[in-house]
Amino acid sequence: MFPELGWIGPNKFIPIAETSSQIVELGRCILTTACVDAMAFPDNIRVSVNLSVGQMLRDDVIAMVTDILASTGFPAHRLTLEVTESVMMSEPDLAARILKGLQDLGISIALDDFGTGYSALSYLSQFDWDELKIDKTFVDNLGDDPRSLCIVESVIDLATELGMKVVAEGVETADQHEILRRSGCHIAQGYLFGRPQPVDQILLAVLKSIAKLEPGEGATGDGPPPRLRWL
Repeated sequence: MFPELGWIGPNKFIPIAETSSQIVELGRCILTTACVDAMAFPDNIRVSVNLSVGQMLRDDVIAMVTDILASTGFPAHRLTLEVTESVMMSEPDLAARILKGLQDLGISIALDDFGTGYSALSYLSQFDWDELKIDKTFVDNLGDDPRSLCIVESVIDLATELGMKVVAEGVETADQHEILRRSGCHIAQGYLFGRPQPVDQILLAVLKSIAKLEPGEGATGDGPPPRLRWL
């Protein structure tokens, strides 16, 4: 939040940080903050954090993540790291080795913004992804464009066959949510469920939601537990 400019979205400041080489230190601070904040949440709550191309192409990224997990005490199995197709486009062999090293720590790895790159399907064979995230551009047209629905259903079926969980990004309406649910999508995120807000408000909302659950619901129910996402 800047007094002169107001809130600055990640689509504005992240490209600046990447071109100025500040993205590595910014990414370290974001991951550390996410792990520290998430320690206050119930044990079944996971957290997702993005890794940039600049971070991924450094030799010390695995050591950095290991150090952060050790210093914060955050369990690796509760962390998901998200990377975009641009990571695989730049140095596919190096990226695959680094992602495997992170996965060996117990961290889940997600392919973010799936469908927006040039060779999206080829990336599915280059690494054993834990999650595949369908880009918002396909979700936007659900209910209006049969082609978008066909693409989304095909991606969900393919990912499920490959043993990946599917996350739909940018869900903003109940109709989109229902279509995705019927199509077999595992997880949905978007403004329908909540907008960006301070972590203390998120914690309060999560605790209130858990308090309203009937015995047997939540982590042991059919649906996945809530998930936090840091940009």
